[in-house]
Amino acid sequence: MKLTTKTLLPLMAILICHSCKEKKSQISEPQSQIKKEVTAKDILGNPDYLAISYGGYREISRDIQPTLEELKDDMKILSAMGIKIVRTYNVQLQQASNLLLAIRQLKDENPEFEMYVMLGAWIDCKNAWTGKEPDHNVESEQNEAEIARAAALANAYPDIVKILAVGNEAMVKWATSYYVQPSVILKWVNHLQNLKENGKLPSELWITSSDDFSSWGGGDAEYHTPDLEELVKAVDYISMHTYAYHNTHYNPEFWGVPEDETQLADIAKIEAAMLRSKAFAMSQYDSVTNYMKSLGVNKPIHIGETGWATVSNGQYGPKGSRATDEFKEALYHKHLREWTNKAGISCFYFEAFNEKWKDAHNQQGSENHFGLITLDGQAKYALWEMVDKGVFEGLTRNGNPITKTYNGDEEALMKDVLVPPLKSEQAVTH
Repeated sequence: MKLTTKTLLPLMAILICHSCKEKKSQISEPQSQIKKEVTAKDILGNPDYLAISYGGYREISRDIQPTLEELKDDMKILSAMGIKIVRTYNVQLQQASNLLLAIRQLKDENPEFEMYVMLGAWIDCKNAWTGKEPDHNVESEQNEAEIARAAALANAYPDIVKILAVGNEAMVKWATSYYVQPSVILKWVNHLQNLKENGKLPSELWITSSDDFSSWGGGDAEYHTPDLEELVKAVDYISMHTYAYHNTHYNPEFWGVPEDETQLADIAKIEAAMLRSKAFAMSQYDSVTNYMKSLGVNKPIHIGETGWATVSNGQYGPKGSRATDEFKEALYHKHLREWTNKAGISCFYFEAFNEKWKDAHNQQGSENHFGLITLDGQAKYALWEMVDKGVFEGLTRNGNPITKTYNGDEEALMKDVLVPPLKSEQAVTH
């Protein structure tokens, strides 16, 4: 769906009008009833405000948008899990604006309901997704309107939108379909920061970009450019991605069972591999921290994405790195939450629910199975304990109560759990 200037201006007018009405009502409210409004600084890095990446798409195409009631059902589920910050990825489609409306309605229905949004603005290079050769040195003409929509929504929902993220994995060079140069991200971050300074965006709104650890200077020196240095200084915090899961194939040194563990029981081999996966994520976090500090900068770094898929018929499945199943996802989720909560790092765990549009022509592809909950509302192993505790009682997804995968049969689940390959096997296959 493309929004032209003709369609964008009425949308922005509506949002601005809504914002003005909201501000007027806030002014007339008695001082004693006004609660202190939390800011990004209050919630990021705060373990009482758990974060997650969210997409509510149920169908094989994003042409079919989730309804307002579906979005409200999802937010109730996430709230029951203790989630208070959700991350979205674009404002080109209706999901983000409808999600903000859904949260507003939930807050109106229950003043105690609390959910905040890290609102993503999608950034592309010229010719991205067109079938033409992408020009990574020139940005898409669509970017300006995308930033304008994001800013309008942030102004319309200042009590909900606490963060604006310019681009998603938009600077990393393996994103060959659409990546841009850091100068493009810097341009729009500076633009939004200027809007804040001039009172045209909420002053406490935090601006960032969410990208792979390497794009933030934690990887190869080719990313260490003057524009990246300026970007690190321009954002309010760094939002970095780390995926040990994908590296079980691309960089599997940490994954294979070393010789001194070959005598362990299978379950112990798996548990040791998952601890190494946690250490891998921590090392990438440290690499970004070290680069930032080398520039004389000291600001928060949070994890914008990390996760673990539960189904794969490709590089991470039984014929690949053998990384994929619900048991390993549960361990990774547990390890990452424990580490980041203790360290004061927000972790936007990827992701809340499975989505099947991501690899539409391969339903067993790993990209469709990163959710902690399936499309039809089955909680994966990571959340079984929550089901047992009645956390989801009375809540539904697609009309279904939240139940356990595998009908709660742990023995059946463990039959799908494979031991990582030996390091000696990896030496042959990589």
